[in-house]
Amino acid sequence: LPLVKAADSLLLSLFQAKMSRPVQARRLEGTEENVWVEFVKLAATYSTVNLGQGFPDFPPPDFLKEALERILSKGSHMLHQYTRAFGHPPLVKILAQFFGKLLGRELDPMTNVMVTVGAYQALFCCFQAFVDEGDEVIVIEPFFDCYESMVKMAGGTPVYVPLKLKAPKDGKLMSSADWQLDPAELASKFSKRTKAIVLNSPNNPLGKVFRRQELELIAELCVKHDVLCLSDEVYEWLTYDGKEHIRIASLQGMWDRTVTIGSAGKTFSATGWKVGWTVGPNHLLQHLRTVHQNSVYHCATIAQDAVAQGFQREFELYGKPDSYFIQMPKELQQKRDQLVQSLNAVGMKPIVPEGTYFLVADISEFKSDFPDVPGSSEPYDSRFAKWMVKNKGLAAIPLSTFYCAAHKNNYSQFIRFCFAKEEATLKAANDILQKWKREKTNP
Repeated sequence: LPLVKAADSLLLSLFQAKMSRPVQARRLEGTEENVWVEFVKLAATYSTVNLGQGFPDFPPPDFLKEALERILSKGSHMLHQYTRAFGHPPLVKILAQFFGKLLGRELDPMTNVMVTVGAYQALFCCFQAFVDEGDEVIVIEPFFDCYESMVKMAGGTPVYVPLKLKAPKDGKLMSSADWQLDPAELASKFSKRTKAIVLNSPNNPLGKVFRRQELELIAELCVKHDVLCLSDEVYEWLTYDGKEHIRIASLQGMWDRTVTIGSAGKTFSATGWKVGWTVGPNHLLQHLRTVHQNSVYHCATIAQDAVAQGFQREFELYGKPDSYFIQMPKELQQKRDQLVQSLNAVGMKPIVPEGTYFLVADISEFKSDFPDVPGSSEPYDSRFAKWMVKNKGLAAIPLSTFYCAAHKNNYSQFIRFCFAKEEATLKAANDILQKWKREKTNP
């Protein structure tokens, strides 16, 4: 009996014991919070219209869906199994052809292209492959928020350089082109510790398409300081008003130091397929392959095969009116203009984007609806966006999300909307805004 009691006591103590040693890896410190988790939950709970998260609520093009249907009904059963770890051969082959044409060089599909689980994993591979403890990575603000977290997780230090708003004159609407780099400030961020710079053009969240002069400045500094360029170009086909997307890898001295990142999700309006890629020289991509093979290892074969067929179609139609890459930006430009008109009519001041899915608007005129609280630790735009989704049913993302902690309150009078939505969604958003306007006029 004493032995039984002793055993029971030991078991009880084991069940009640808690670990006293730290379990969290240091590289996760400061990266636990994620704005998308919070705002996606808010949108799902309260919103009538979700213009927050960046995904289309319309289907991918018919030719892409038909490709997937053919694969499922008539394709080889081996397409349900593993394919080449670094990219399904038909996909890397057509990507090498396509981007070789765009970059003006011959690409080897086996060494100059690597397929990833969306552009997100491509970014992760880049930071893990290139960034060491003590390395600095220049990040242009506003930036897609994962850049900061991924740099820190790799042990690096983000160094921020903000785009400066040059307000237009004569009462014109602001444009994403009005947000510009200060050449002297950018140059001052480069040092012997700088390992890489992250470029995102067209830029999320502003929709800015970097001009050739700006890209040449970045290229000149990269060459001068022997710095890598991680070029996030997922919105490369979504530019408006005749704006040209220039690939920085095509500029003098940049091919050997640039990894270009792309996304089938943004290219073909199929964000849930999670097919992305990197294009670059083998001496850089070989290190990405090491990270890839030791993390996810493999991407979905069927999705890769369908994307390959989509690119094959677009390669044959390149530059022709029937190309999806020509039709899609025309449709999205109309949606952009529709949302610009809706926001402008109610007193939000839109910044007209040159590209992407996104439009940023100034909410300064709405502080009477939701007054600021001096001294609050949370930026105004974040509190406003939460209030708006709960009280108006309209979801958007605060622009301060896309800035480092030290700069969040400098840009807290803006929120970001996604206009890559069906006509009915944009009309519903306009109805909410018009009702809001009537309430402001007749309280």
